[in-house]
Amino acid sequence: MLQIKKYAAIDIGSNAIRLLVSDIIEQNNKPVKFKKTSLVRVPIRLGADVFIDGKISQASTKRMLDSMAAFKLLMQAHGVKVYKACATSAMREANNGYEIASLIKDQTSINVDIIDGDIEATIIAATDLHDYIDENKTYLYVDVGGGSTEFSVIDHGEKIVSKSFKIGTVRLLNDIVNKDTWLELEQWIKTHTHEFEKIDLIGSGGNINKIFKISGKAMGKPLTYFYLTNFYNMLQSYSYEERITELNLNQDRADVIIPATRIYLSAMKWSGARDIFVPKIGLADGIIKSIYHEMVSSTKLP
Repeated sequence: MLQIKKYAAIDIGSNAIRLLVSDIIEQNNKPVKFKKTSLVRVPIRLGADVFIDGKISQASTKRMLDSMAAFKLLMQAHGVKVYKACATSAMREANNGYEIASLIKDQTSINVDIIDGDIEATIIAATDLHDYIDENKTYLYVDVGGGSTEFSVIDHGEKIVSKSFKIGTVRLLNDIVNKDTWLELEQWIKTHTHEFEKIDLIGSGGNINKIFKISGKAMGKPLTYFYLTNFYNMLQSYSYEERITELNLNQDRADVIIPATRIYLSAMKWSGARDIFVPKIGLADGIIKSIYHEMVSSTKLP
């Protein structure tokens, strides 16, 4: 017997907000399948407000409300029954973050859960990686966002440890990540990876997905440290305008892609990884899996 459920995840990040709609396909005596059916991304850079001014601006608030109203209509059109909306670094650090979450609830009936960095790392690590990894190997999972980056060590298919650091692309663009935070990250990676003879990276986030697409690599094949270093140097040789016109990057991607690449390269250097795999998964995927496995609360769509 075949049963299909429709779930949705809303990821309110520091660089963009996203709506992911997925089919949950259940069949007798077969593993459950999670199939993405729609992904909508709106580039509202909340972190640019929050990390400098401490609050979300009126203009960004208006765009958020419009986007969330549109997301609700899209969920209804897709026939979504259950959803979860998670807000991360920008919303949790904004002085008016909870006020805006309440405003979204009042105007759109969408419940927004502002989660802390550790919960974010746990949700991301909950993503089913079995289709993407060799369970006999060890990986450092790195999810780069605008306000924070989440790290998890996965050994033989099991998560060993996770941690969130306030090192993100929007923060780096605005030069508000201090040296001590970098040193703390370096020490954490070295401490938790030194015991493993060989480790690879798993990279998630829009920037590494774009780099992987540009590389032309077949799905399942890794990018090398050598390739990523050369790509990073090439990016820096282009102006912002050239990254848009020559590399065909969106305006909101053409600036953050450089600090994102720096984070991935740093993680590879400190862990000793030579390869980075890019399965094109992230927080929204983790939210869907967490809803299904009842690891987190969810909301029924009216």
